[in-house]
Amino acid sequence: MTNSTHQPATGGIKVEANGVNAVPEAERYGKPAGLFPIWFSWNVSILGMTYGIYVYSLGLSVWQSITAGIIGYLLSCCLVGVLAVGGPRTGLPTLTQTRFCFGYHGNKFPTLFAYISNMGWKITIITLASSTGAALFARLWPAAFALADGKPTLVCILGWFIVSLALTMSVAIYGHQLIMKVEKYIAWLTGFMSIIFIFLMLPHIHWEKLGQSAAHGDLLTYIGGVVMAMTMVGLGFLNYGGDFARYLPKKTQASKVIFWTTTGISLPVSILLVLGAFLADSNPDLSAAAAQSPIASLTNLLPFWFYVPFSIVIIVSLLAAAITGVYSSGLALLALGIPASRATTTTLNAAIIGFGAFYLMFISDSFLATFQSFLASISVVIGSAGAIQLIDFLRQKRLGWDVAMANKAGFGGRDGRWTALLSLGIATFVGLGTITSGDPYIAHVVGFLLTEETRHSVFATANLGVIVSMLTGGVLYSLLTFGLKIELPGISSAQAASTVQGKTQKAL
Repeated sequence: MTNSTHQPATGGIKVEANGVNAVPEAERYGKPAGLFPIWFSWNVSILGMTYGIYVYSLGLSVWQSITAGIIGYLLSCCLVGVLAVGGPRTGLPTLTQTRFCFGYHGNKFPTLFAYISNMGWKITIITLASSTGAALFARLWPAAFALADGKPTLVCILGWFIVSLALTMSVAIYGHQLIMKVEKYIAWLTGFMSIIFIFLMLPHIHWEKLGQSAAHGDLLTYIGGVVMAMTMVGLGFLNYGGDFARYLPKKTQASKVIFWTTTGISLPVSILLVLGAFLADSNPDLSAAAAQSPIASLTNLLPFWFYVPFSIVIIVSLLAAAITGVYSSGLALLALGIPASRATTTTLNAAIIGFGAFYLMFISDSFLATFQSFLASISVVIGSAGAIQLIDFLRQKRLGWDVAMANKAGFGGRDGRWTALLSLGIATFVGLGTITSGDPYIAHVVGFLLTEETRHSVFATANLGVIVSMLTGGVLYSLLTFGLKIELPGISSAQAASTVQGKTQKAL
């Protein structure tokens, strides 16, 4: 991936050469509805059911779990849609547009955490794809690929991991045009198979037991369910909405970008969340099993004739999510200012994913504890940065979405905007200090503002500090920018002013 190019959007599929530059208007194409299959294929996954189980496991009733989950999805996914509007307005990927808010070099702090978030998701997804494939082989050919207890051998797991990683990188390296085509077909395939899966799961729901559980969470626990849903689905995508919307024409209607992005993400996970909550409420043992093996706990309920094809579809859907994420992570590296080609960033991503997958598969004691702790910790930073960027949209719109603001100081931008960085720093400190972690390693860097008593309170265990950090960052930045009117406009030198138009693409 290079930093700039000019490539026609029509013709045969080619390796995308546009990097973190603004996509020229002549290369824009498509309609907002085209965003739906991208997000739908990313989220129509069996993981959506485990999300429902996880929200239920907080101690909520089945109906509280469903409403809290859907509210959390809609709130966070709508934020993704709003931030995605910046894509067609500027032609920039989201993590380059955030330079408008944080400055050219200041933007590297939130971008680094956005990259870590993306890598965490890819590690989780490719690990699950690998374990699903290994479990399939162990069941089909136990003599060659299974241990005495029926679990897949280490060689089988590693083999599937290599295949999954290679397939993901092969498609991601081609970029936007191929991804848009591939994801559309994956969306249809996974959507169709998910409908069959839902019908096969219905007999496992003990309808007569629904709602009979004694669990009933209080208000803080309910809000905790909303927060958990936000961290599992929407907040992790805040920094990537514009990556896929930036090829749309500049005057694309904002409401349509928001609608199709929000719907594509929230629709599949909401349906699957309902099913997951129903299963957890009527089958108490399922929650414990899902905490250790989220996919195996559900596929074990399937008849064998459907288990085989559906396992393949699970792998495909997980790899589809990994492909789009790896594509965005490459843009994140370029936004960090790393002078590397697409091949180099792909190799780096592969190495990081390999290390993280090893930890998740062989070191972590609980998938759920590590997964939830990672999401909460990283959401403190990227959620706060997203809140600040959302507020800054008002300033960016007033300045006409001028892409020169993404440049270095002297070419229309700033090296850093202390108002945004100060707001993000304080919000991050508050957020990390008020959340807790079930993973013993992550626990060392969070919860430092809590007393021993409050560490075990609902506020802490439900990780409401994520919302506190977002509100802190957004309110503080609003006060500095619009209350005290500290707007910090871009800086253009006299010499650069006459050539800034030609320099803009290069400086990005």
